[in-house]
Amino acid sequence: MSDPNAFPRPAARAQTAPSVHADQVLQWAKRTFEIEVQALQGVAQRLDHSFVQAVGAMLACTGRVIVMGMGKSGHVGRKLAATLASTGTPAFFVHPAEASHGDLGMVTADDVVLAISNSGESEELAAILPAVRRMGVQLVAMTGRAESTLASHADIVLSCEVDQEACPLNLAPTASTTAQMALGDALAVALLDARGFAQDDFARSHPGGSLGRKLLMHVSDLMRTGDQLPTVLPEAGLSALLRQMSDKGLGFAAVVDTQHQVLGIFTDGDLRRLIEQGRSGEQLMRLTAREVMKPKPYVISEQALAVSAAAAMEQHRITSLIAVDAHGRMVGALNSNDLMRAKVI
Repeated sequence: MSDPNAFPRPAARAQTAPSVHADQVLQWAKRTFEIEVQALQGVAQRLDHSFVQAVGAMLACTGRVIVMGMGKSGHVGRKLAATLASTGTPAFFVHPAEASHGDLGMVTADDVVLAISNSGESEELAAILPAVRRMGVQLVAMTGRAESTLASHADIVLSCEVDQEACPLNLAPTASTTAQMALGDALAVALLDARGFAQDDFARSHPGGSLGRKLLMHVSDLMRTGDQLPTVLPEAGLSALLRQMSDKGLGFAAVVDTQHQVLGIFTDGDLRRLIEQGRSGEQLMRLTAREVMKPKPYVISEQALAVSAAAAMEQHRITSLIAVDAHGRMVGALNSNDLMRAKVI
């Protein structure tokens, strides 16, 4: 029995999927690219001394670059702040609406504010511009309108003006945000170059990334040490050599003297070739490590970058390396599996 107090359910409406016309879809996609490429070319052609001034201001900044923007410009601003910070220019994003409710306290007179607004008339930005100016903060505006409120308050104006949006209604921010993004990237790259920011610097700000691992991780960070090392003295028999190879699982055993100087190496491949010679088991067991070892094996410094170990393995077509200290003594070992687990390769 139906409940008389229950709200009536609206009648289900048939859902008709809009038809897709492949040619028309591709036409709009290509048109979008064309409009945005033209927009970028226009911004590049309008670059002038103001861009140089903006780079100089950010380079001389003793505080932080504070990036601000509302809506889509805010999304661009967040990305730009992250790009600046990761390429040597300390920066962070402050939301203009939050700034007028206390977050403006994050800004100091030592900072440079980069405010982004295509129209230059964002109410939230306009509300805090007088306060920013009273603080004596240098203001760089990135706007599409040179006569806007934002531009009139700025010390330096960067034009990101575009002729039209890629949106067929010429309303949705598309070409304009692409122009903002590219202009922001140009700032970051110019600052990176001016600071002499190098790969090592990039790696230090990206320790969890693949480049960070390649440029910061050393052999000593990955190598196996102590009881994990397969080593024998040169007088040891083949049976002792094989036990070390089996127990330590590195595919080789190093032959060292009493001072741990590396004399030679014996690998799984050497064992296979030794067996193929047709000697009896009794003959093999009478051999010593000195007799079967390959002298002067490839070694790597424990202080070398892990990526150098990977390159050495590839160059010499081997899967393991002995690590030595500054005096040539064996202090560790690693193989390609160790490098893969560390995501160096």
